Amino acid sequence: MNNGKGMLRLWEKGLPLDEAIHRFTVGDDPELDKRLLSFDALGSAAHARMLAHAGLMPVKDAQALVDSLASVAARARHGEVSISPAQEDCHTAIEMLLTEQLGDAGKRIHLGRSRNDQVILALRLYMRDALLGIAAQTAELVNEFINFAQAHADATMPGYTHLRRAMPSSFGLWVGAFAAGLSEELQALQAVYARLDRCPLGAAAGFGVPLPLEREYLAELLGFSGVQISPADVMNSRGRHELALVNGLASIGLVLEKFLWDAALYSMPEFGFLDLPDAFTTGSSIMPQKRNPDVVELARARCRELRGHALMLQELAGGLPSSYHRDFQLLKKPLFAALDTSHELLAVLVRLVPGLKVNAERARAACGDELYAAHETTRLAQQGVPFRDAYQQVAQQLKDGTFKPDRSALKSSHLGGVGNLGLELMAAELKAANEWIASTCAHLKCCADGVWQGN
Repeated sequence: MNNGKGMLRLWEKGLPLDEAIHRFTVGDDPELDKRLLSFDALGSAAHARMLAHAGLMPVKDAQALVDSLASVAARARHGEVSISPAQEDCHTAIEMLLTEQLGDAGKRIHLGRSRNDQVILALRLYMRDALLGIAAQTAELVNEFINFAQAHADATMPGYTHLRRAMPSSFGLWVGAFAAGLSEELQALQAVYARLDRCPLGAAAGFGVPLPLEREYLAELLGFSGVQISPADVMNSRGRHELALVNGLASIGLVLEKFLWDAALYSMPEFGFLDLPDAFTTGSSIMPQKRNPDVVELARARCRELRGHALMLQELAGGLPSSYHRDFQLLKKPLFAALDTSHELLAVLVRLVPGLKVNAERARAACGDELYAAHETTRLAQQGVPFRDAYQQVAQQLKDGTFKPDRSALKSSHLGGVGNLGLELMAAELKAANEWIASTCAHLKCCADGVWQGN
């Protein structure tokens, strides 16, 4: 069956096709695949150079393909390349453009690969790039949390367990927790990147190719640290790597969800510890006095949404035998949605954090004597009173109303305590993360430039 442009679809053999079935199988790919176009073009250019290097394609054909693919990639980045329903996906759209422009040379590009490993490569390149973008945004937010914690390191506030006042804390300790949590997530993203940092091309449909492909050379061209060795594992990894990335995003969401919950609580009039910037609140349609924390609440919901995307990926990728299955086509939608959600969430929060206003006096006033009960128990224990006896002594004083602690007697000076937040160590971790992001981005850009320029 002809697709209307003088070329069969990549999989067609001239047999009749029910258009309703075609629409069902194509699904959202023509729209979703637009974000893969430039990455598929880069992967195809590297593939062409590898074929020429291995003596499997004339050098002049490979160079013509690279030049044409460079134009496709540039146009795709500006939104100037479309994918029709008849073309189905970015791979067919690009091959059709190459064939229209180059004739037989365009028809040579698919030698040694399948759409199976081709899409995995495009997704791998896309996910590497997207992960680095999310990591950079996360690092920027860590910096804002550290700045906030430094500015309010000594501002006292109650610490809560079970949503009940427990022990004295500080705004620095509270916000420093989110800087530390996101720093840990940045390290986890580096581990996810390492999983993505293996080149899948050459696996074809999962059984390799009866050609002397130079997979190691191709991996080097594209900036991968190595080859994903087993062709069968390349197919089996569909969904596994997407899930690893989205689980990482959902874990970032778990850190941020707690911050957002706290911000909503502490900005309530009943607490009054924080004021939200006016730009992050909206009014009521019926109550003139209301200012609602809609941005905080929607951001909080986005954190849960990330877990939903991860669950969808897990359900789609699970329950399948080895090798390729068309089910994998549906992995792209939750993957892209999770990345978009994360990008929007981080972009909002990096503006919210520096806009928060601390009501230090209100928070200090909420720190009653009872919050120092554990401190007084510890002070007595340091003087030689057995801890459990000291505990009972302080409990009795609280009960009969005679408890009057020495608030300045003890301060948590250990690493991470109110008196020693360790923010300089968090800043050092952030610096290391930013250096990794910058060096990795520079490495990938150098490799991509080499593919296009033939260096």
